[in-house]
This record gives sequence, structure tokens and C-alpha cells, in this order.
Amino acid sequence: MLVTGSAGCTGGDAGVQGTPGAAGLRDPLFPKLGNGGYDVRHYGLTLGYDPATGRLKGTAEITARATQDLSAFHLDLRGLTVHGATVDGAAAATNRAGDELTVRPRDDIEKGAKFRTVIRYSGTPRPVTNPDESQEGWLASEGGALAVGEPTGSSTWFPGNHHPSDKATYDIEVTVPAGLKAVSNGELTSERTRGGKTTFVWRSKQPMAGYLATLAVGDFRVASSRTPAGLPVITAVDPAVAEDSAELLGRIPEFMKWGTENFGPYPFSSTGAIVVPTDEVAYALETQSRPVFPQEQFNEPTLVHEIAHQWFGNSVSPASWQDIWLNEGFATYAEWLWAEEADGTPAEESYEEAFADDENWAFPPADPPGAEDIFARPVYMRGAMVLHKVREAVGDERFFSIVKGWAAKYRHGNATTDDFTAYVEKESGKDLTELWDVWLYGEEKPARP
Repeated sequence: MLVTGSAGCTGGDAGVQGTPGAAGLRDPLFPKLGNGGYDVRHYGLTLGYDPATGRLKGTAEITARATQDLSAFHLDLRGLTVHGATVDGAAAATNRAGDELTVRPRDDIEKGAKFRTVIRYSGTPRPVTNPDESQEGWLASEGGALAVGEPTGSSTWFPGNHHPSDKATYDIEVTVPAGLKAVSNGELTSERTRGGKTTFVWRSKQPMAGYLATLAVGDFRVASSRTPAGLPVITAVDPAVAEDSAELLGRIPEFMKWGTENFGPYPFSSTGAIVVPTDEVAYALETQSRPVFPQEQFNEPTLVHEIAHQWFGNSVSPASWQDIWLNEGFATYAEWLWAEEADGTPAEESYEEAFADDENWAFPPADPPGAEDIFARPVYMRGAMVLHKVREAVGDERFFSIVKGWAAKYRHGNATTDDFTAYVEKESGKDLTELWDVWLYGEEKPARP
């Protein structure tokens, strides 16, 4: 997918009159996130990190296709110093304004052309404090670091189009002091030690939204195995929590088998987990193929939740952050389904408990009021209630067929709430307008029938 300058860019004599790509995608909740005018196909990240200094040095090679005639384009990048840029091998001008990096190539880029941008950068990455006061992005720790990026934090450690609607494949090469491990998404393709430093190369062959990229650097115990079906299982655990995590880590194949039976074929080429001390991160996150867990939250329901996200959120990703209930509602309902099958707790009982909690009725799940609400309880619990009402409306056989079909239809893509409601009605043959109006968009808690 790499191209030469003559293929991707055209000088003024050829008559291309490009315009700058948009600096944001006007997401309903994060309007400045993402960039217009191009579609990223692949990220090649070459990184060096020294925990002793906290310094990160990086080169990002971004292969993209222009969706309009481009005279300039934007990349999301928080902090860090840019040392230079090229587009198809030719030097390009750059400009910084807040969290936006503008790149102006020597020649305009034709619509439909593939082009390769290389950004050289370095600095001390900082975490992001979100509107709900949680921290994400680059989380430095004593002797290491952890990168988690939902919803915007991935821009703290590499430049790119960080809106979930622009998914790409990844190669992440990381060099760290010898004795430390660097663990990322996908599969490890090489590891070499030279001159007191070790380089790890990770490859994600399936498309991934930027917020799902992760990097864990530290003194990890890394283990590789396979499920009975042959799927690689790669786990990384901080030694301080290894003993307490061992039993549940060993059950990952069991959860994968259950997920495949209920949701359809697993969408990625490996699975696993990263487990760290609780003081390093305050929440679990469904980072693609390798979810991250603080020890305090590494338990059976949370593992089920994050594994379910591999289908719902990671493979079928939200078209905008307003659609996040499609991630969290499905993952929460997966917890209810697991409890129903493994513990004998009917999903109806989980539904009744959620229905009775007034905190779950603060706003409709398909319409979070603001960015600070995307991780609020209605997104999770009321989102799961929507799915339970669909199950009641269409019956178990049709419901589970719809769940698998939804995961298959939008596999490795993006979907909206409207896509979901249309799909359910088409597959069930039912007009569910009243259900959507009350449970998905309704402002008030409905009366019990």
C-alpha cells in the first residue's frame, strides 16, 4: 500500500486544486476529534521509551487514501514535539494548534490516491483527564507505562485520525531497556536484544480504531498458549498481581468458547489480557485482542464484559461516540447472559434489578447529554435493558440469531443506532417503533405493565 510521490501527489501543472481536510469530524459529543479528507489504511509506529526519563521517541508512518483533493490535512496529536514530516518521501510543512497537527504536502493529493505520511516526534507523554474526571492516554508508572485511549487518549502517544470511524491495521515496534517487556495488540512478530535494549514488534492484522490501541511497558510475566480451537492466547501480568490472577487467566479459553457460541466467530487472530496493579489504571478497558484490567477489577463478570467487547465495540465499532450504547449495552447484557448460563441467574432478574435503579434512568442510552456521560450507568444498564426488551419481543431463537447476524454484518466495520434498529426490524419482521421510543430514546422511566 506504499506509493511513490508521483502516484499520490500531483503538482500544480496537473490542475489539481485541493482544499484542506476538516480539522474534526463533528462527532456529536467530540466535534473536534478525528479529521476529514482521508481514510487511514495502516499505521506503522516505531517507538522508543525509557521509563527512567519518561521520554518517548517515535516515528509514525501513516498510509491513507484521500477522500477529496487535498492541499493539507490534519492529525490528532496531544503534546509531544514534531521534528519533521514527509508525504510520499518529500518534505512537508507542519503547524501545531492545540491538539491539531496540520500537514501541508509539497503538492496537492488527488482524491482517491494513496499516500504515505511520516511524522517524527518525541517528548514526555501526559495523560488526559476526561470530562468525567477519569484519566486515559499515556499513564506512566514506576519502571514502565500503560497506554489506554478511550475515548481520545491514543493521541497522546501517536499522531493519527483518532475517531473510531477511521479504523486501520497496525504494526507497532517498541524498543525499551533490556529486561523490560513491551506488550501491544495482535501478535508478536519479532523480539531482539542488542546494546542493552530490547525491541518488540507487534502486528494487528484486523482493522482497529485508535482508541483500542494499547501499549504496556514494564516487568511483565508474558505467557503464550492456545485455546483448544487453536487461537493464540497472549497474557501479560505484573509480578505483583500474578499469583492472584493466574486462575482466571487460565479460564480465558472457556470464556472464548462461550463467546463464540453466543456471538459467532471470533473476529481477531489472537486473544489474551494485560493485568496490572490497581493503582496504575482505574478501570478495565477492551483494548483490541488484549483487554487491560486493574487487579481489583479482574473478576469473572468484568472479563466476560471485556471479551464480549471484542465483538461489540471492537469489531462492530460505533460510527460516533453517541452510539456507544451499542458497545456497552451489548457487553453488559453479555454479563447477564453469562450469569444466566453459568450461575442460574435469569437475565430477567438482572433486568429487574437494573429497572429498579433510578440512576439508570438519568437519560436515554442512545442520547448521552454530553461527553462526560458516555461512561454513565444509563449507557450500560439501560442499554442492556433495551436488548432484553428486544429479546422479549422477538423470542430467544430469533434474538440470538439477530445477535450473531449483527456481529457478522458489521464485522470489522462501524454502525449507528439507526443501523441497529433497522437490522432488528428487518430480521425479526416486526415493527418495534414503540420499543425504541420508550426504551432507547424515552426520557421517562416507563410504568410497569
